[in-house]
Amino acid sequence: MSDSTNVTGFAPVGASYQTPVSAFTRIFCWASVALTLMFIVNNYLIFWRDWPGFLTLVDHLAIFGPSSLKKPLDGSAQLLGWLQAVSYFACIVGAALYTKRTPDRPLRQDSKLMVDIAAYIVRAAFWAVIFVGLADMIISFLRVEGLLPAVLGDELATALGRSQFRGSYVHIPLVLVGVLVACFTRSLGFTWLALLVVGAELGIVLSRFIFSYEQAFQGDLVRFWYGALFLFASAYTLYEDGHVRVDVFYAALTSRIRGLINIWGSLLLGMSLCVTVMTIGMWSKSAIINSPMLSFEVSQSGFGMYVKYLMASFLGIFAVTMMIQFASYILESLADYRDEPGRREIGGSSAH
Repeated sequence: MSDSTNVTGFAPVGASYQTPVSAFTRIFCWASVALTLMFIVNNYLIFWRDWPGFLTLVDHLAIFGPSSLKKPLDGSAQLLGWLQAVSYFACIVGAALYTKRTPDRPLRQDSKLMVDIAAYIVRAAFWAVIFVGLADMIISFLRVEGLLPAVLGDELATALGRSQFRGSYVHIPLVLVGVLVACFTRSLGFTWLALLVVGAELGIVLSRFIFSYEQAFQGDLVRFWYGALFLFASAYTLYEDGHVRVDVFYAALTSRIRGLINIWGSLLLGMSLCVTVMTIGMWSKSAIINSPMLSFEVSQSGFGMYVKYLMASFLGIFAVTMMIQFASYILESLADYRDEPGRREIGGSSAH
């Protein structure tokens, strides 16, 4: 097939499929995904492991003016800071090298790989909240009914009344179990979690109106699972084009124009939102995501569940998975703009 008859957008065999625009887009999207994940890793290292961070290193070096640090960084702290700085640089270089070494890789394949990454994170988070929710509900029930000392002993019962102990020795291990289970499952679990939310709400209704029994942990469980369902499902809903929107002009546009609109919409509206959430939520120890997680914050409902700090992390998971999904959406939209084969039919008969 000659170039003049190649209307699919794919280059003929032996020719370079990648163009400067597609190469730049792939670098940008993969760098965005890598930098997002690296930001989360460095956020943990800075506020949980007391690493200095890239910005502190810049301040120490007085690159943009006199240093504002009260105490200069010592040799080991500078080394850790440089490692963090190099980690961000490596994300960009890695994205560029990957793009250069895979010039014939279709945009849709990269897009699907990003979807799989986001799906794994969501899947792990779903399993984690299910395990943590069930375990914390049982502990809270035994505690409020005064049965915990009889079951686990006075010392352990007292320890489980402290949020730091319950978070460190109950919640975090169960989160790791959820991460492990997600490696061996392919279902995202939306249906099961939605069913559990309904079951938990039904339990409140039955216990309140039939047995005249209601405790704070019952409402906490519903809010915990419902918050997870709403925020974790956002990336999947974006992939399935299931978000509610009013189509006045969009539905009548060609696929090329839709792709162009989706690219700029994802970049200017979607990714900017994710960056804002991560920046506001994780910029300092007192930020709205970091602060509750660092202190294992709990609600003031007395004998409720000890999961409020985990609900703060839901915003972080939302931002990360949506950032990855928007990067995927940009690549898929560029493929649509180039009229490449393999376009997904949302809600159609074709599988994807």
